[in-house]
Amino acid sequence: MKDLHRPYGTLADAGDPVLLTPEDAGWSYTGLRVLRLAAGERRVVSTGEFEAFVLPLAGACTVRVDGLVFELAGRDSVFTRVTDFAYVPRDAEVELSTVDGIEVALPMARCVNRLTPKYGPAEQVPVEVRGAGRATRQVTNFGTPGVWEHADKLNACELITPDGNWSSYPPHKHDEASECEVVNEEIYYFRIAGRDGITPGREGFGMHRTYTADGSLEENVAVRDGDVFLVPHGYHGPCIAAPGYPMYYLNVLAGPAPERSMAFCDDPAHAWVRDAWAREASDPRCPVTSHEGRLG
Repeated sequence: MKDLHRPYGTLADAGDPVLLTPEDAGWSYTGLRVLRLAAGERRVVSTGEFEAFVLPLAGACTVRVDGLVFELAGRDSVFTRVTDFAYVPRDAEVELSTVDGIEVALPMARCVNRLTPKYGPAEQVPVEVRGAGRATRQVTNFGTPGVWEHADKLNACELITPDGNWSSYPPHKHDEASECEVVNEEIYYFRIAGRDGITPGREGFGMHRTYTADGSLEENVAVRDGDVFLVPHGYHGPCIAAPGYPMYYLNVLAGPAPERSMAFCDDPAHAWVRDAWAREASDPRCPVTSHEGRLG
């Protein structure tokens, strides 16, 4: 099995922070690119057999594809605002340009059907508060089934976990077709805020766990800003934000199911925790952001 934890810098490509293909991951569908464009820079990206979202992490950009132009207002940081985004299809030449510079994520999925490009307004992105107590977190459902239907295979969402809280909990899996789950390969792309709670940096850290019930897989790792973790199978969770350091992650999922789905099964040993949330209050720090900016 290939290394599941890919620390910052190990996936860098020609100045870009992340280039991860399905072949790099050792699976079939899911990939991720994170590009860094300087002020005034233009870049052309060929999507090939992949559909993708263009998701600003920091900064604004213009997207040109198939004769259409999308102006993405973006954000200062993943911890300051819910961003607008664009969907771009397979077999496309996508031009990205920026006035002031941008760091932008391209969550990707290998697919068959070519759809049309489409703009996703930030004000139409649902923000969900999930969990309770120390397991309260924000889920930003910009590219999930039931919210964004304009994709062939690709699913994606963002999470913000306030410092000291747990997310991706109870642990869950989606590695077989069953009554409660579908098969999905999943990428976690982490950003960790520094002391100001807004600016990502390598000073802070969090924890992530992935494991199987039989113990054949047992990964408990410290993750820092810019790290990637791959989940080919098994239960995953929790992700824990260390006190003082809020945690963001981008989840990218795709798999062989004919219909897009993010269905999962909880680890039966810990599923009871979900029911216990009804007796707990949510952390008032959530939601952290909206399309209008920070809320706390």
